[in-house]
This record gives sequence, C-alpha cells and structure tokens, in this order.
Amino acid sequence: MADAGVPRLRLRLDLAAGISFGPGKAALLQGIAETGSIAAAGRRIGMSYKRAWQLVDGLNRDFAAALVSTSRGGAHGGGAALTPLGAEVLAAYRALEAQASAGLHDGLVRLADRLAPCDSG
Repeated sequence: MADAGVPRLRLRLDLAAGISFGPGKAALLQGIAETGSIAAAGRRIGMSYKRAWQLVDGLNRDFAAALVSTSRGGAHGGGAALTPLGAEVLAAYRALEAQASAGLHDGLVRLADRLAPCDSG
C-alpha cells in the first residue's frame, strides 16, 4: 500500500470483452492464498461475503481453469486455496504491476509535484 500523498499506480487489465482483472481481484486472491478462506479474504479488504464469492465464481468461469478451489465445511472446516493457475495469474499480475510502477514512477512524481498545495488543517 502506498503512503497517503505518495503517487501510485493502480493497474486494471481489460483482458477480453467484459473480463477485467485489477487491484480488487488481486487483493482477494492474495487474501485467499494467505488466509485459506474466501470470507476472511473478503473481510480483509472490506468486501462482503457475497461479493467475494461472486468474484471468485466469475474468476473461475473467466479463466481456462479454476483459480480458486474450495472445500465444504464440516468437522474439519471448509476452506479455499489458489490453484496452480490462480497462483500463476496472481504472480503475473503482480509482476506487471511492479513493471508498470517502476516504468511510470518518474512521470507520476512529476505530475504529483504540479498539484495545488493541500490544506490539511
């Protein structure tokens, strides 16, 4: 996460008609990888349980194979995990994000330097 007042790039990829991938979906996949739960990943980023499940369902339909695998609850509890393709998609997005950020950093700073002073009081 960027500090307040520091210019940053938010990368949204339009991969095909009606199919996009950006910071929200990447954060959801990252959260699933780290928590093992769609609900917990959604909560981390302020997303409702229903919306998180809708995004996962859409991602699983949009790609050649599922990005997230799930298991039902029960005595041992349910969970979710990234599939190998899910991990690959997230890593590819993060790499593109880093490349774009590095390549555009100087231009972002130049634009930010031309903003009007902010009154913080």
